[in-house]
Amino acid sequence: MGLGLPELLRQRAMAGGNQRRQNVILVFLTGAPSHLDMFDLKPEAPAEVRGTFNPIATSAPGVEICEHLPLLATRAHQFAIVRSMTHDLPGHEQATHFVLTGIDRLPVGATHMASRNDWPCYASALNYLQPRQDGIPNGVLLPTYLHNGYGFSGQDAGVLGARFDPLHVKQDPNAEKFRFDSLQLPQGVTTGALLDRRRLLAELDSHCQPAERSRQYSEFDSYQQEAFSMLSTSAVGRAFHLDEESTEIRERYGRHQFGQSLLLARRLVEAGVPIVQANMGTMNNWDTHNSNFTQLKDRLLPPFDRGVATLLDDLGERGLLEHTLVVLVGEFGRTPKLGGNVGTPSYVPDGRDHWSGAFFAVFAGAGVQGGQVIGSSDAIAAYPATRPYRPSDLGATIYRTLGIDPESELRDRLNRPLRLNAGEIIEPLFTGAVS
Repeated sequence: MGLGLPELLRQRAMAGGNQRRQNVILVFLTGAPSHLDMFDLKPEAPAEVRGTFNPIATSAPGVEICEHLPLLATRAHQFAIVRSMTHDLPGHEQATHFVLTGIDRLPVGATHMASRNDWPCYASALNYLQPRQDGIPNGVLLPTYLHNGYGFSGQDAGVLGARFDPLHVKQDPNAEKFRFDSLQLPQGVTTGALLDRRRLLAELDSHCQPAERSRQYSEFDSYQQEAFSMLSTSAVGRAFHLDEESTEIRERYGRHQFGQSLLLARRLVEAGVPIVQANMGTMNNWDTHNSNFTQLKDRLLPPFDRGVATLLDDLGERGLLEHTLVVLVGEFGRTPKLGGNVGTPSYVPDGRDHWSGAFFAVFAGAGVQGGQVIGSSDAIAAYPATRPYRPSDLGATIYRTLGIDPESELRDRLNRPLRLNAGEIIEPLFTGAVS
């Protein structure tokens, strides 16, 4: 009876899987990739649905994926494909908000633009529920800030306030002289000198009257403490030194923004960062309204195939895969019929339009039972034919991996109670049982 309700809830959330806290690398395919042309091909469908790509066999018996993903095909025994993801809003801004925060509908006051009415991203919820003072951030987002002239929701702490925002890297890790300058001490300043300055600042702060310490000041002070911690901790700063990696491993990932972002994600997890979100290229990179098959074959699938395959190998070789959940997902899928919706401005005969009725998510590591397909879509991949899974279920699964009870209570900036997540963990990922 000495076991409190929060601990009971935590154990229930962790049921069916490893109970130590795991890491998460969320590979976000911004712009929404075509599920029909990657992980849910329909070779028996009409030509205007199935397109020009063929499925190939994989290392997992009975599982087929796109012919232009040959490296991932040989590693299919390591990952599970969910083919019945769905939600109700096929707009980039709203759908990005859903997937990056684990919600199924917009919070009150939220719009298509980022604001402090938005739901917190996974890293921010972790910052709130499990704050740390060791100089290692709870989450890092890289290598770009998703925007369309305005910020996309789902990339910060939203209603929790700026003090819980994740560390956001907005530089290309493939750049020749890549460094994250925010974590570098100024020239001539040693760690000892930095700590002396911190002690002096603390002494000055102690003379401030309590009335002077407003909420804004309090938030600023929390940023200051976090900055001091990160600047005086070498592990995270060193993770950004990609030039310490061998030429061979950098070439394996691919010498492009996406490949080097995945390498940086591995280094950050190795340095102790529990969740890293790596965006696949610039904003809306996978938005194939035109030349869908040419863009996929020539520009998108080769670096994706190579980078993700190498990430799985590298994590496995370093003993990190069993403790790191790798998630590949976009904000929705693409229209089953080529060209999208006839008569709309986005109609192009060789493209696919936005479609949220069905899409995929791929999972590996952290106890995931690989070599399986969970759920299915209908004959033209328009809607789930079996149990649907929503962004909230994705969120519950990510929180479970991070050791967070999805039912945890948050308090927003006005001290209003909010339930973190309303989804259910995608149990078949870890049990292999049909759901």
